[in-house]
Amino acid sequence: MSNALWLAVLASAAGTLLMRLLPLLWMRRRLARLDGDERLDAMPQWLSILGPMMIAAVLGVSLVPATNDATSWLATAIGVAATLVVWWRMRSLGWPIAAGVAAYGAVVVLIALATP
Repeated sequence: MSNALWLAVLASAAGTLLMRLLPLLWMRRRLARLDGDERLDAMPQWLSILGPMMIAAVLGVSLVPATNDATSWLATAIGVAATLVVWWRMRSLGWPIAAGVAAYGAVVVLIALATP
């Protein structure tokens, strides 16, 4: 592997580690400062909002196709619809995602086969 690839892998690993380690260390220090008071009030409000905000951001990015053409928008709409229908029927996490990805892929492949 090239040096640039190793550098990218190390930077990604360091970034992933720091994203997990820094909040842990910060919260440990905060709890120690509160004299071991492990009540729910010890956790700052912004920290409890952070998880849903990240999920919403990932969802928002996922709903916008990478290419701005009719095929991508149609495949995205059908994938989202399939995801919602399967979630509504099964109320689980894995199957709806698999159905959405499969529907998206099927639409892209079928349209690619239909166009000369």
